[in-house]
Amino acid sequence: MSEPAKKPITLIDYHPPSGDIRQEVLDGLAQPQKRLSPKWFYDEEGSRLFDQITRLPEYYPTRTELGILHTHIAEMAGMIGSCVAIVEFGAGSSVKIRILLDILETPAAFIPVDISGEHLLDAARQLAMDYPDLEILPVCADFTQPFDLPVPVAAVNRNLVFFPGSTIGNFDLEQARQLLKVMAIEAGAGGGLLIGVDLKKDPATLESAYNDDAGVTADFNLNLLVRLNREIGADFDLGQFTHRAIYSEEKGRIEMHLVSEKDQSVNIDGQLIEFLAGEHILTECSHKYELQEFADLAGEAGFNIRKVWTDPERMFSVQYLELGYEPKDFTRDRVRHIPSAVPNPRRKRTSPSPFPETCGPQAVSRPAGIR
Repeated sequence: MSEPAKKPITLIDYHPPSGDIRQEVLDGLAQPQKRLSPKWFYDEEGSRLFDQITRLPEYYPTRTELGILHTHIAEMAGMIGSCVAIVEFGAGSSVKIRILLDILETPAAFIPVDISGEHLLDAARQLAMDYPDLEILPVCADFTQPFDLPVPVAAVNRNLVFFPGSTIGNFDLEQARQLLKVMAIEAGAGGGLLIGVDLKKDPATLESAYNDDAGVTADFNLNLLVRLNREIGADFDLGQFTHRAIYSEEKGRIEMHLVSEKDQSVNIDGQLIEFLAGEHILTECSHKYELQEFADLAGEAGFNIRKVWTDPERMFSVQYLELGYEPKDFTRDRVRHIPSAVPNPRRKRTSPSPFPETCGPQAVSRPAGIR
């Protein structure tokens, strides 16, 4: 039986804006390429469906990343060192952080960061029951923007940013570049980054992962419309929209869409939105990387690749990077704002996509299931 935590867990709340779902939806659907933010996926039903997705045979990222962590965690811990403050961006379930905490030598503190304060506090309290000697300092913040880290009681050798789940792929390249700069700021001089990065592979494997035979990903995508009908008075006809996920080799990403089956109008709280037959709503993108591509991108933020671990099929990677220098071209005041249209990561056609150039996720609050 778990021992009770030694002291209460206190949330450090920077009060990130939660967003006006109605206005954000109307703004997104007014764009030439209609879009909905993936942050609206995760109501109770969406979180349940996402948990199912992570367990599907076609959906390789979760089980592959877990396999890499279990196989190589001792080597990772040796490189990370002792007395580190672990800063987890977009802290979801505690499955992966537990793998790390169980082997690290005397971690100084765990600082989970997420935009959902209630979920974050609940998860931190659960973790504290099993790690009563670990100082846990949950921070409610938009991690796409620099924020002030709490100071642990224990002496800290350095900070380690932890970002599993290939969630970096949900950001377009410019957004990912800016996010890595924020990570560099929070890691600080000599700090490290342990990150999950999904790799480019044959389109059939990628498309299968996001178009599963059981239709769970389709239900997950369509549940977004169910939520809008319930919460903002929309009248989307679910039978007239179809899930579609394709891989764009040109852009190196999976794109998820909801496609209108006919010419139709949707009423959202008194405002009509017109759809043509075949018109699509972009709901999510998931970028995949070559190893050198990601190394170059991270290098722009001052990170140097120290070690990359992959599965035998090289489908997925977990990478350890260290901050080699403090670039002069970005500071807390000069990191470009990443729009808050959005935690993670998700997923039949192999031709280049005719769809949009940017995807626009931002700080995603992930469900309680495995990321």
